[in-house]
Amino acid sequence: MSLKYAVLAALLEGEASGYELSKLFDVSLANFWAATPQQLYRELERLARDGLIEARVVRQDRRPDKRMFTLTEEGRRDLRAFSATPPRRPTAIRDELLIKIQAMDDGVDPGATRALVEERREWARGKLARYQRVRERLLAGRTEEEYLREADRIGPYLTLMGGISFEEDNLRWCDRVLTALRQRALPG
Repeated sequence: MSLKYAVLAALLEGEASGYELSKLFDVSLANFWAATPQQLYRELERLARDGLIEARVVRQDRRPDKRMFTLTEEGRRDLRAFSATPPRRPTAIRDELLIKIQAMDDGVDPGATRALVEERREWARGKLARYQRVRERLLAGRTEEEYLREADRIGPYLTLMGGISFEEDNLRWCDRVLTALRQRALPG
């Protein structure tokens, strides 16, 4: 999948500036698709050039002008076609930490490995807390069942739930690795 479809899907929420889309990627889409602001701005230019989004300039007092982006009908058609197509291949994990864990038995300081896993655990906790705040904001006092029944769009909520599950699994895995490392360090 390319960044193209993540941007088009983000614009289903409505008109947004590049800055607003960057924040949306940080908070909402980051649970399944990461992008740097530079990648995002390059993709916005490409999508506008291809006619999948439109850009308009908003003049601002005391601040630089900003460009606001919206989906075109052609962009919506392209996104619908993409959404109806099966994924090309299953998700694959590409995680540098897992390579380091794989190689840890070859003379790597166990303390260094523990520190890496503890850092991952803290990242997962932070992301999980952020995702939970987004979840509470989306629910706005409703139960999950009410939200899923009544909300105009449930896709963002369902992908958020995937991100929450991912980070919960990350936390469980980190705890399990740390327990195994502690047990190996025990004498006898």
